[in-house]
Amino acid sequence: MLTAREVAELVGGELRGDGEATISRVAPIDRATTGSLTFLGVAKYAPMLAASEASVALVSPELADTPGGVSARVVVAKPYEAMLRLLPLLFAAPARAAGVDPTVRIGRGATLGDDVSIGPYVVIGDGARIGDRVRLDAHVVVGDGVDIGADSHLFPHVTTYAGTTIGERVVAHAGVRLGGDGFGFVFAQGAHQKIPHVGRCVIEHDVEIGANTTIDRGSIDDTVIGAGTKIDNLVMIAHNVRVGRLCLIVAQAGIAGSTRLGDGCVVGGQVGVQGHVQVGAGARLGGQAGVLGDVPAGETWSGYPARPHREALRAQAALFKLSGFIRRLERLLDKGES
Repeated sequence: MLTAREVAELVGGELRGDGEATISRVAPIDRATTGSLTFLGVAKYAPMLAASEASVALVSPELADTPGGVSARVVVAKPYEAMLRLLPLLFAAPARAAGVDPTVRIGRGATLGDDVSIGPYVVIGDGARIGDRVRLDAHVVVGDGVDIGADSHLFPHVTTYAGTTIGERVVAHAGVRLGGDGFGFVFAQGAHQKIPHVGRCVIEHDVEIGANTTIDRGSIDDTVIGAGTKIDNLVMIAHNVRVGRLCLIVAQAGIAGSTRLGDGCVVGGQVGVQGHVQVGAGARLGGQAGVLGDVPAGETWSGYPARPHREALRAQAALFKLSGFIRRLERLLDKGES
C-alpha cells in the first residue's frame, strides 16, 4: 500500500490533493475504484476522469487540470512510464523456491548453478549448463550442450534444441521453441533433399520471447537475437537471421532466412519480411507490411509491397478512390450507348 505523497516522491511528480490518499492496486481509468491508482496521458480519455472513482491518478502536465473527483493527482511528464515504476511495488513477484524436483532428468556432464529452480518433468540433456538462479518450469526440455545464462526463466513447455545458447536474464514464455532446423531444402534426384543445419541459435542477454514463438538455428551461420530485444507471441524467425539490439517484434510477424535487422528496429504485427533483406537500424515496419526489399535505416515503411509510409498511404487512398472513378465511367458509357 502506498500513499499519494509516496507515489509522488517515487515518480518525481507534483502532488495535488490529499497526500494521505492510499492505493493498493492499479486499474484503468474507467474501472478504477476506491484504493486504485490509475493514469491519464491521452486527451481522448480525459472525460473519463470525471466519473472515475480512483483514489490517485497519474496525470500528464497538459491534462493536469482535467475535471475529476479523484482524491489526489500526481502530475508527471509520462504517466504510463511512471505507472510501470510503481507496479513492482504493488504486485510483488512470487518468491522463487530453489530446488530440483525429483521427477527431473539430468544428462551426463550437465552442470547446475547455485539456487536454480527446476520444476516437474524437466529434461536436461548431456553437457548442458544451467547458470545461477535459473528457473526452468514444468516440462521444459533443454537439449544436449545448451547453455543458459544466470537469472533466466523458461516457462512451461519451452524446448531448446542442441546448439542453442541463451544469455543472462532471458525470459522465454510457454511453448517457445529455440534452435530447431530451418526450412531449407534442395530439389535433387526427384525429391526435396534436406539441407543440414549445423549453425547455432544464440539468444543474447535481456531478451524476452513471447509464447509459442519459434526461432530456428542457423544452417551454416548462426541465428542471433541481439541483447535487449523483445519478441511477442507467435513470431517466426528463420535460419541465419540476425536481429540487432533493442528491437521490438510484434505478434505473428515472420522473418525469413538470412535477413538482417539493425539495432532498434520495430516490426509491427503480422509483418512478413522476405529472406536476405537488410532492414536498417531504427527502421519501423507497419502492421501487415510485406517487405520484399531493403529498408533504409530510420525510415517507416508500410503496405504491400512495403514502401515508405506516406507513399503507402497515398497508394491506399488512390485505390479507395478507384471504385468511384469506375462508377462514374460506367455512367458515362451508359449515357453514350443510350
